[in-house]
Amino acid sequence: MVHSVELVFDPDTEAAVRRIWDALRDADIPSQAPAGRPHSTLTVAQHIDRGSEAVLQGIVHRFPLPCRLGATLIFGRSAGVLARLLVPTDELLEIQAEVYRLCLPFMEPAPMPHAEPANWTPHVTLARRIAPARLATAVRIAGRPAEIVGQVTGLRHWDGDKRVEYPIG
Repeated sequence: MVHSVELVFDPDTEAAVRRIWDALRDADIPSQAPAGRPHSTLTVAQHIDRGSEAVLQGIVHRFPLPCRLGATLIFGRSAGVLARLLVPTDELLEIQAEVYRLCLPFMEPAPMPHAEPANWTPHVTLARRIAPARLATAVRIAGRPAEIVGQVTGLRHWDGDKRVEYPIG
């Protein structure tokens, strides 16, 4: 498994994402429901030492901040990953770059390349391993509502090995 530092959302934004997860599940599409919590990963590595949480305390004053979940995205080629874009703002991009930089000394062996600031796509995952035949239905469900307006309320450190979240701040 992996460790990550993630953005978390206000209850209304979480509920909107969970409604999409549930609708996908009800359509027999392998959604993220019921496991997990809606989030957007800022950086990820095989291991991130918990010492990172102390240095990340220095940026928690930047929350909450407004956010919008916009377009539906598909990552991959065959059995794809379905997501909603977390619309990038200057502030969001700055936070991601800062979290990446602050966590570098705590990541082993190294951060995943897609988490590097120039390669990062802000998103919230909705479903994984979608068969090509189910993709059109999945995209239709995932795109409703067209936009979700909410707030990013903070950060968490996710330990994927233990399946435990550590709130930061």
